[in-house]
Amino acid sequence: MKKENLIKVVLPVVALAFVFSGCGNNEEVQNKENNNVEVSQKNDRGRGNANNQGNQNNLKEEYKVDSSDMVNSERLIEGMEKEEISADEKNGLIQMREEEKLAQDVYQTLFNKWDQKIFTNIAGSEGTHTESIRVLLEKYNIEDPVKSKDIGVFTLPEMQKLYDDLVANGNESLEQAFQVGATVEDLDIKDLQDLLETTDNEDVQTVYQNLMKGSRNHLRAFMKQVERNGGEYSPQYISQEDFEQIISGEQERGNVDGQGKRNGIQQQKGSGGGNGSGDGNGIGSQDGSGSGTGGGRNQM
Repeated sequence: MKKENLIKVVLPVVALAFVFSGCGNNEEVQNKENNNVEVSQKNDRGRGNANNQGNQNNLKEEYKVDSSDMVNSERLIEGMEKEEISADEKNGLIQMREEEKLAQDVYQTLFNKWDQKIFTNIAGSEGTHTESIRVLLEKYNIEDPVKSKDIGVFTLPEMQKLYDDLVANGNESLEQAFQVGATVEDLDIKDLQDLLETTDNEDVQTVYQNLMKGSRNHLRAFMKQVERNGGEYSPQYISQEDFEQIISGEQERGNVDGQGKRNGIQQQKGSGGGNGSGDGNGIGSQDGSGSGTGGGRNQM
């Protein structure tokens, strides 16, 4: 074959080789880029899912009610004498009987709507609060205003309207529901503060103080949820000073006496920080443990 003919044959072959080689390299680069994009997208989705899961965990974080907030007024006021009771004291007990039921009913309704355990947990505590007032009504032969245990049914017109308004507000959004919880506890604390000014009966004072301590714990719990959702709440009933002092404090444990001081009355079996055994007082949820059905008296 002549030299010039050989060149004519070889040159196109070499050119084609370069073309195919370039295509292969381009395809390999493109595949690498596609793989990198896919990995990046998967990582982004993973981070997004993790963040979403973290947010859901924050929302669903279970609030643990202190055992002493499950108030047992029969035990709290055991041995206290039946005293003279004024008209104001009677009216206060009637009011709080329905107000504590209102709290229980609102929280149970909002739990049914939003499936957040904080509502059903605190509703259980409120159930013991309204029952504690019922015990006092019975002790002083006062007619019980609660005629039905059905959710959302009240005798006092103002309680019926308040329930309806709170539930309507809480149904708008989960953030609003948490704010409703804060509102209920804000009101509860204020009313108990006022009612404590009208009574000097030791048994009534003792029950009110323990209900108020529970409401402070509940307010702290709801405020944590409000803040985690980026919301804000300003007190509508108690003072700003009282509000800030409450939410900056830790969960309160143990029972208190009629002056609001811890007296360590035990409400559950088999625990207590005191020494010995028998009928002494212990603290069901404080540090230390014991055995038997009673614990010795703690050293305060």
